[in-house]
Amino acid sequence: MATRASSTATAEREIRPFTIDVPEEQLADLRRRITATRWPDRETDPSQGVQLDTIRALAGYWASEYDWRAFERRFAALPHFVTEIDGVDIHFIHVRSEHPDAMPLIVTHGWPGSTVEQLKIIDPLTRPTEYGASASDAFDLVIPSLPGYGFSGRPTETGWDPVRIARAWVELMGRLGYTRFVAQGGDWGNAVTEQMALLKPPGLLGIHTNMPATVPPEISKALAVGDPAPPGLAPAEEKAYEVLAHFFATGVGYAGEMANRPQTLYGIADSPVGLAAWMLDHDVRSYELIASAFAGRPGGLSRDDVLDNITHYWLTNTAISSGRLYWESKLAFFDVKGVEIPVGVTVFPDELYPAPRSWAERAYPQLIHFNEVGEGGHFAAWEQPQTFAEEMRTTFRSLR
Repeated sequence: MATRASSTATAEREIRPFTIDVPEEQLADLRRRITATRWPDRETDPSQGVQLDTIRALAGYWASEYDWRAFERRFAALPHFVTEIDGVDIHFIHVRSEHPDAMPLIVTHGWPGSTVEQLKIIDPLTRPTEYGASASDAFDLVIPSLPGYGFSGRPTETGWDPVRIARAWVELMGRLGYTRFVAQGGDWGNAVTEQMALLKPPGLLGIHTNMPATVPPEISKALAVGDPAPPGLAPAEEKAYEVLAHFFATGVGYAGEMANRPQTLYGIADSPVGLAAWMLDHDVRSYELIASAFAGRPGGLSRDDVLDNITHYWLTNTAISSGRLYWESKLAFFDVKGVEIPVGVTVFPDELYPAPRSWAERAYPQLIHFNEVGEGGHFAAWEQPQTFAEEMRTTFRSLR
């Protein structure tokens, strides 16, 4: 009995190679569904959501020109693995640097993102000397798919909130043999990363976030009831308050639906164009960036970047399972959590809100790095990989 139990435990902790090979019939079905889309009439005001011209341009390119196989070859060439943690298979990319003493870094994506977001930072962080940095700045990268996302398993029971995921990530780093490591995240990745920090595992040296949770309690209370900005705020704080008030008033419809009734969203599991529109309508700045790409004016993201991620969701059938994280979580996204370990913060100008330094200093008593960069938004690693990589090097240099 004891021997069998030990063998079972060993099997459950096994790290298995993972291969990606999408059958051609799935791609043919995707193109058929896109072509068969029944279109609504045009919006009567631009503020009503994803505009018809944008989504029709996306669909036309997706059905006739986009090449999943080109992306699949690049993606599949990376070292992919799966391991079972707490009853769920966790998929992750694990790239070790050739440089000795590379610092292990686990990077967590959010919604509507995936491991696709982090692909552009792999080489700059693992091969720094090829990007103008020092070998002493090298990282080993661990890039997991959240449960219910991408190639990770879809939980069949409730309870997979950011706290449970944080515990799983600590377990994952231990299985990989890392006794000292750092962590990074934005969006849900920030929620998970801050919960890792609150667990205070012995090996976690510090964290970095590009979507920090810095809103003080008195500010959060005023936002919750729709009050004007409290008196006495500094200009940066007043700006942050105004941006947050606008976002809460106009920009969280998607989150409300997934937090309350994620299973109702059958349409985005059945219609590729429905899924694309749902994913594009995350925040105004990201939508403008994506719409520009499909209007022939690409910025930080190209048409292929956008469709790599959406197609990844479609082919893994994770439209609804990914949305359940909103239902599971009881955390306030931007409220201070009480993180006490070292933290680095990078403020990208088009993020959901521009965290002021004063709030960051209150939220993180061990704030080891704070920087406001000139360009980039919610999908920072994806949009501005070189800036993002430099922020990782600078933040964690003192913890090596």
